[in-house]
Amino acid sequence: MAFTAQDVKTLREMTGVGMMDCKKALSECDGDMDKAVEYLREKGLAKAAKKAGRIAAEGMAYASVCPECGVGAVVEVNCETDFCAKSDLFVAFVKDICKVVLKDNPADVDALMQCKYPNSELTVAETMPEKVMSIGENLQIRRFARFGENTSVAYVHAGGKIGVLVNLAVEGGIDATEVGKNVAMQIAALNPRFWDKSQVTEDVLAEEKKVALALMDNDPKMASKPAQVKEKIVMGKMNKFYEENCLMQMEFVRGDIFQGSVEKYIADAAKKLGGSIKFVDAVRFQTGEGIEKKEEDFAAEVAAQMNMGKK
Repeated sequence: MAFTAQDVKTLREMTGVGMMDCKKALSECDGDMDKAVEYLREKGLAKAAKKAGRIAAEGMAYASVCPECGVGAVVEVNCETDFCAKSDLFVAFVKDICKVVLKDNPADVDALMQCKYPNSELTVAETMPEKVMSIGENLQIRRFARFGENTSVAYVHAGGKIGVLVNLAVEGGIDATEVGKNVAMQIAALNPRFWDKSQVTEDVLAEEKKVALALMDNDPKMASKPAQVKEKIVMGKMNKFYEENCLMQMEFVRGDIFQGSVEKYIADAAKKLGGSIKFVDAVRFQTGEGIEKKEEDFAAEVAAQMNMGKK
């Protein structure tokens, strides 16, 4: 399977490994991107692959909790430019959409479009054309999530680049807002793959063990060790995997207020408040995550314009 310069660039973005090593990996793996990532990991050159391609779609991720009923919601709405995403009209529109989710609990985006727009007799779908005209760009309500039970805490990072909604089971009449916000900030910053090590699937564990064994086989100091010894070392390394990928087992980032894992921080904070706090669930939306945006070839565009000017 052949590969292109763009494939090399994509693999570099995914792994953080140098161009020549990426080129070699693709060559060794016949252009197969997934196998090339695994090849680089087994050589010890890449820790873990990021999602391919940069996040390029514009818009806003916003989270909010109803002060009266305690229901929480997080939404993502997309627009065409960063300039629009920062405008007052667009921000107000996103907040209104969040209010609709909080109030009406729609099943999906299609159902949301049929809900009444705030302070209007029109539906969201009927309001959209007017919003597109007044804001001046195409708009898309992409996704949302809602927690109607327990205690929800909302956090919006970098003016709407990331929106996080944390759901906690709280007992003892305590205020867990600060705890929830600190956990939400951790989720925003580190984007854990799992909430708890109990959620890590067998296939993920098998892949990590395979990579760890391959690293030892490629290390002259480790390659000669008996298989049983290697297996014990691998099992020890799995704790490190949990600490890097599972929220509850991660080191709490705010070391200024607590030293230890997120799980221990929550328990310690609850004890100091005189109640009980348990992490239930969370949602993290990053604006444009997973959306492919057309890459413009500016050099070709300029050349084309210059050629047009010569006519």
